[in-house]
This record gives sequence, structure tokens and C-alpha cells, in this order.
Amino acid sequence: MALKAGIIGLTNSGKTTIFNCISNTKAEASNFAFSTNKSNFGTAQVADPRLYELDKLIKAEKVIPATLELVDIPGLAKGASQGEGIGNTFLNDVRNMDALIHVVRCFDDPQLPHMEGSIDPVRDKEILDFELQVKDLDQIDKKLQKVEKAFKTGDKTLKPAFDSLTKFKAQLEELKNVRDLEWDKNDEEVIQELCLLTAKPVMYICNVDESSAVEGNDYAKAFISAVEKEETETLIIAGKSEAEISELEDENDRVEFLSDLGLTEPGVHRMTRSAYKMLNLVSFFTVGGKENRAWSIRKGLNAQQAAGTIHSDLERGFIRAEVISYDDMIELKSEAACKDKGKMRLEGKTYIVQDGDILHVRFNV
Repeated sequence: MALKAGIIGLTNSGKTTIFNCISNTKAEASNFAFSTNKSNFGTAQVADPRLYELDKLIKAEKVIPATLELVDIPGLAKGASQGEGIGNTFLNDVRNMDALIHVVRCFDDPQLPHMEGSIDPVRDKEILDFELQVKDLDQIDKKLQKVEKAFKTGDKTLKPAFDSLTKFKAQLEELKNVRDLEWDKNDEEVIQELCLLTAKPVMYICNVDESSAVEGNDYAKAFISAVEKEETETLIIAGKSEAEISELEDENDRVEFLSDLGLTEPGVHRMTRSAYKMLNLVSFFTVGGKENRAWSIRKGLNAQQAAGTIHSDLERGFIRAEVISYDDMIELKSEAACKDKGKMRLEGKTYIVQDGDILHVRFNV
């Protein structure tokens, strides 16, 4: 099953606009709160310059980037954990995500009213965090009652789960997220069982106006300062401007408009790379023939498992993989030169594929 990153935020934060910048699916963005009650699903290409550098050396008919599954989840409002707005739909969809991209509004627009009456991204983050914390706490309380009852009647095997639940409950009652705790194996088992919302990895997007596309504005700076102790990434993106640029058909026009904003590449490209990393994904490449392609795998997969992402026959009949590192290929310019210099390796089934490896799989079915 493909890993999914959910784009979340309060209603009218501009998250659907950002989704439209990068997704192959275009969703309707509206100025009205709760104008949609369902999530939008799409696939985004991961902008990886390495793939195009390889294509300069070994030309192919097609260049196919790695992809990322994205879900634009309906906007949240205060009280979602109690069913306000489309709260139950929102929270259930968040539960199914592997990681979260939290968009906070850092722009003024009188045509797009804020539900809270003012622009304050720090407050908005706290509102959304609180709703997720309340839902997690409700889950934990229900589970804790069952575990505590069995534990007190003599089932000592439940002590690790009891300790984890108690630790999580204390964290949430202090209005802190589970992801900010250090976990052990027992903690991870409880997190997976309950699909805790505040345990999911998160990155932040400050959605700014056009004039703030490079360095942000006072709203963005205040937000970045507020989250600086979190072990996560915060990016600045001018969502509305980038959405308009993404609609341009001519590549030269897109480059020119990006330059006018002071950007060398779309901010959403940085977003997809960061989300890719947050999901613990890496890319390997296959080159030559009809296509040069980047493939997504979970970090830590071995060569036989990686071969299975190309085709099940390659995994089933795996013999060996010819492996060249990206850096070696760029330095030596060709597969033949890499082989002559001893930079092409034959690896077996258990070899752990590294980010940037170029693979040619030998198999027999």
C-alpha cells in the first residue's frame, strides 16, 4: 500500500490551492468555509534533479519521476473533536495518513474571511493541535480503562501497554503532542494500534502572499519562531501565486514568473521532497532503454524487495543486482567507465538499497 501524506489546516488556510499546485488532480478551492465534506486524492511528482542529470548522460524516450500520494483533507474548525463543521470526517481521514503537511495561513485577504476573525498562524496551529489531542485523549482513556482493569486483576503482560498509555495521557493533558516524546518498542505498538493522530510526523507550510514568497512576512516569522523547538521542517510557499504559475503551459513563462517572485524553483517542489523524506522514502534509479525512472521505496528495503517495486517477476526470480552509486555515475559519465573503474558492484538479495543507487536487476523466472 502506498504511503500517504495528508494536507491539513483550518478552513480557508489555502491548503487546497497548494494541493492544486502539485497534484495531478485539481480540486475546487472556495472562499466559503465547509464548502466540501470530502477529501481530494492526488499524485504528485517528486522533483529530483538527479534523475534529469542522469538523463543527460544516458538518454531515454521518457523520464519518469518518483511519485507521492497526497490527500487534501477538508478544512478543520474549532470544535471538530466534538463534531463541529465536518470534524468527524476530518479526524477519520487524518487517522488514515502516514504523515501530515500542516498549512497555516500567513496572508491577509478581505475576500477570504478567517473563521476566528483575524490572522494568527500560531493560534491556528494550537486550535488544530488541540482538536487532535482531544481525539487522541478520548481514544487513550477508553483503551486505558480496559487495560487497567485487566492489569489490576493480575494480567501482568499488559504492564508495558499500561505504562505507554499512562505516559501518553500525561503528555496530552499538558496539551503536548505524542510525537514530541521519546518512544520505545512498546510505545510504538500502542501508537500503531490506536493510530494516534498527534504521533504522526508533521511538517509546516506557511502560506504567504506573493510579495513574501522568498523570506516570508511577520506572520510567518512569528510562526517559525513558535515551532523552532520542534524537530520538523517549516517551508514558506506563496500558494496562490504558485497555483497561477502552475497553470501556465509554457515552461519559459513559468521560469520567468518564478524569477519575478525571486525563486529558482517552485516552493512546492521543496515541499514534495521534504514530504518524501518525512515518509522515510528513498529513490533508486533505472536508466537506459525506453525510460529513465526513479522508484520510491521505504528506507531499509533490500535489493530483492526493491526489485519487486519494478515488477513482481523481478522479485520472484531475483538473482543479483548491478549497482552503481549516483555520485560515481556523475563523476565517470557512463556505465562502462564505472565498470572499468570497479564502481559497478554485484549485490545479492540482502543488500540494503541506498538513496540514489542505480540498479540493473538480473533475474530468471
